[in-house]
Amino acid sequence: MMEELLPQSAVVVESHADDAADRAPLYPEEQALLTRAVAGRRREFTAVRHCARRAMAKLGVPPAPVLPGERGAPRWPAGVVGSMTHCDGYRAAALARAADLASLGIDAEPHHGLPDGVLDTVALPAESARLAELGTRMPGVHWDRLLFSAKESVYKAWFPLTGRWLDFAEADIELGAGTDASGGAPATARRGVFRARLLVPGPVVDGRPVAAFDGRWAVVGDLLATAVTVPHTAAGPR
Repeated sequence: MMEELLPQSAVVVESHADDAADRAPLYPEEQALLTRAVAGRRREFTAVRHCARRAMAKLGVPPAPVLPGERGAPRWPAGVVGSMTHCDGYRAAALARAADLASLGIDAEPHHGLPDGVLDTVALPAESARLAELGTRMPGVHWDRLLFSAKESVYKAWFPLTGRWLDFAEADIELGAGTDASGGAPATARRGVFRARLLVPGPVVDGRPVAAFDGRWAVVGDLLATAVTVPHTAAGPR
């Protein structure tokens, strides 16, 4: 699911909650973070790090512990950028060499609506209006959850570049559905793109400011996924 949302320069490893990844060994410094963790948290933490180390192997990087840094962002080996995500029944890690991508962010969510009241804390008025229109035209997608996921992916790509918090209200995201043969978006769309227009000064990549992040999304079965990549060559005002 996640691999199709990222460029070839990124490697992705995915797993599901019922596989052996939940029981993979941890480094001692990772294990030390779980002394008070409940069983579910321990399984998620372990499985997603197993995905990360398999991704390191695919990238040709020696295995290493993945420890949380500032605001919980994972600390990757030198020369590597990456992101991890987990939800019920799904874990994934995506990595790339820093020479190939400036940053990336991924997020997976259950494909059902947000709890009551959450959308009001996540969406800007313009975003809510666009979601209502999308929901009328293409009711088969939980657009509110998709917006939430897209904002999570944007933040995961943003933070390593800036070291700063990005509030939900500081990025205006426009979601787009895939097109059919006639060029229109079908009511059964399960793939698409999005653009996040930054409403605060963006990061500087290769000496040039970035004003927007671009991403892709997919719905597969009971899951939805979003991914954002920040390339070097595309850095600049947009």
